[in-house]
Amino acid sequence: MIGNFFHTPGTKKFRITPRFWDPDKDERDERERRIKEELGIVDEKKDSNRPYRPNIKGQFRSGDNWARSSESARRAQNRRLVWIVIVLALVLYLFFFSDFFA
Repeated sequence: MIGNFFHTPGTKKFRITPRFWDPDKDERDERERRIKEELGIVDEKKDSNRPYRPNIKGQFRSGDNWARSSESARRAQNRRLVWIVIVLALVLYLFFFSDFFA
């Protein structure tokens, strides 16, 4: 126990696994794209009916109406606070001004 009291842990090492990048594959893909463009071949994407949305920040809240709006959430929070204050005032009144707890 005393030995562990003075022990300080070592530093944590930063480890990152590098991503593999193949310049030959990039060059080959670009060449294929240019050839297909020259021949008029069109690649169809699998989900072409939905638009691409690169930034999904905040879309979980605003996407569907399953979440409460901020106004209704604020009203519920205010209502809860009023109930807590009322119960606390009642307990304090019973504790200090009545013989209920005596």
